[in-house]
Amino acid sequence: MKRLHRRGLWCWSVFNERLDIDFNSFVWTRADGNVVIDPLPMSAHDREHLTKLGGVAWIVLTNSDHVRGARELAAAFAGVKIAGPAAEREKFPVACDAWLSEHTPLLDWRVYELDGSKTPGELALLIDGTTLVTGDLVRAHRPASLMMLNADQGLKDAAAARESIARLAVLPHLEAVLVGDGWPLFADCHEALRALSDAPSVVPSPTGSR
Repeated sequence: MKRLHRRGLWCWSVFNERLDIDFNSFVWTRADGNVVIDPLPMSAHDREHLTKLGGVAWIVLTNSDHVRGARELAAAFAGVKIAGPAAEREKFPVACDAWLSEHTPLLDWRVYELDGSKTPGELALLIDGTTLVTGDLVRAHRPASLMMLNADQGLKDAAAARESIARLAVLPHLEAVLVGDGWPLFADCHEALRALSDAPSVVPSPTGSR
């Protein structure tokens, strides 16, 4: 796994040949138990690394299309709990131990629900007030920039999505936007989110979003 910009944050990726981008999963190591976000299938090397970091206490899934390798990871470590978006509770494809919303967060982070995406109540997670983790709605198919899911990929309401992103653009201390799909952003985060929320139309991108 790759060390990220802050102590205790790690990432592993799987290259998607159809889109020519990385899909990403994230680990947040904590004294009270490590959190894994949107876990992809893991190599033996990365699983060994995760074990050395202390294993997994929680798996958090930002939306139902990012279940990915969650079942396998939960089976590999004892006592793992899974949390998913509250707005998808009735039809979520994996049994969850907790349901997250802005009113029912988990652990010491802030939870944002994003409207207009392809699934209701998609989650964005703010860690330490500095690091925003996104699932599908906010993504990056080019370095040093962000883009939004488009209608071909299942975007339901572009105006509502931009309003949701505008809420993220005013977060005061952002150092990074860690996207599930594409290139993480480590500079000019406010500007990139603001440009995305102000865009008059959704920027086209290659098909696919898992």
